[in-house]
Amino acid sequence: MERGKRHIVREVKAGSIAEEMEIEAGDAILAVNGEGIEDIFDYQFLIQDSYIEVLVEKADGEQWLLEVDKEADEDLGIVFENGLMDEYRHCHNNCVFCFIDQMPKGMRETLYFKDDDSRLSFLQGNYVTLTNMSDRDVERICRYHLSPINISFHTMNPELRCKMLNNRFAGEALKKVDAFSEAGIRMNGQIVLCKGLNDGEELRYSIEELMRYIPNLESVSVVPVGLTRYREGLYPLEPFGREDAGEVLSLIHHYQGVCMERFGIHFIHASDEWYILAGEELPEEGRYDGYLQLENGVGMLRLLTDEFQFALAGRGEKGPGAHESAPREVSLATGHLAYPYLARMCAEAEAAYPHLKVHIYDIENRFFGERITVSGLLTGQDLRDQLSGRALGEILLLPQNMFRSGESVFLDDMTVADLEKALQVPVNIVKSSGYDLLDALLSR
Repeated sequence: MERGKRHIVREVKAGSIAEEMEIEAGDAILAVNGEGIEDIFDYQFLIQDSYIEVLVEKADGEQWLLEVDKEADEDLGIVFENGLMDEYRHCHNNCVFCFIDQMPKGMRETLYFKDDDSRLSFLQGNYVTLTNMSDRDVERICRYHLSPINISFHTMNPELRCKMLNNRFAGEALKKVDAFSEAGIRMNGQIVLCKGLNDGEELRYSIEELMRYIPNLESVSVVPVGLTRYREGLYPLEPFGREDAGEVLSLIHHYQGVCMERFGIHFIHASDEWYILAGEELPEEGRYDGYLQLENGVGMLRLLTDEFQFALAGRGEKGPGAHESAPREVSLATGHLAYPYLARMCAEAEAAYPHLKVHIYDIENRFFGERITVSGLLTGQDLRDQLSGRALGEILLLPQNMFRSGESVFLDDMTVADLEKALQVPVNIVKSSGYDLLDALLSR
């Protein structure tokens, strides 16, 4: 039996196959079906069969060959010490729009790591440029049929892509999309739009080229470049204005119509920022094709608004409970982008529930600069400085996207506990749905 790397078990899920087979934390998985395991790609593929053999090395060095009968595609319930089962791959590009290059010095080291790992695309939905992907990676993705893969296209002009990514192989890397499409791999794409580089006719060309990959390429988002105040010595980029945003939306709406007529999907999507910058209404739910690009801020505000309306209507049908009749005063802080929408929702909640008083605050991003308007990039110190001395009520509500999953630390290393101490008010981290928002506003 071929032995690969030793992959250490960190945790075994309760009630899982691994628990039944007496696999324990500290054990090492050496091989599955006689094949060594390089990383998560291999592991996920090898455990798919209904009958597998797993070579395990116990903490005392004893080796067990376990025969497992299970449902096809059923997981074993093993959590590894390294979720990727390999080292993370560093990005070798030097993109002119890279946000990490625009961060100040002195932040925690992990925030400066640039990943460009196709395995994280499959596992966590990260976007990859394809420049850091070997031919073997492409072959394994196609062989294992790993989907979806999320790709940062930025432009389909090979020469321009080399310039924008500062990588002479960036244009050639686009050929890997052909291999994925031919293998039936599902993909999603993104374009970070930079004024004077990949907008206008270049954007038109990119959209038309990307349409060739439908239906395997399911969606493409267009997001404006984020510009912080730390750009000294970097490529000179300018922010988009209201008229620019209107032109971008006009182009995207045109191709949404073309794609809907030809393929039955809208395909190309503008992030929420474009609509706010242009002063246009957000599209209706049906224009988002099932919200495939929420992580890129595409449809996030539409979904939040609609869910909040449904939640209000649902509570109205049931009538207010006892916990919704006592006076309640709360506060909510958000970024400039979402503020008008959240302010409207809070006003609707106050109208429906007269006992409720909500103080909502539009927090300016002084840390990264006023051009950064999303709540996910607000820091603890900006919240502390701008909320000090303000009416906060009995609790301060903050959106979950200010934090990494499962953590309560802001980008500047301030913790929720630090903020609570500074403001003398408890903080509640609210999940990013309209239902959770209304519940947090009303419920103690």
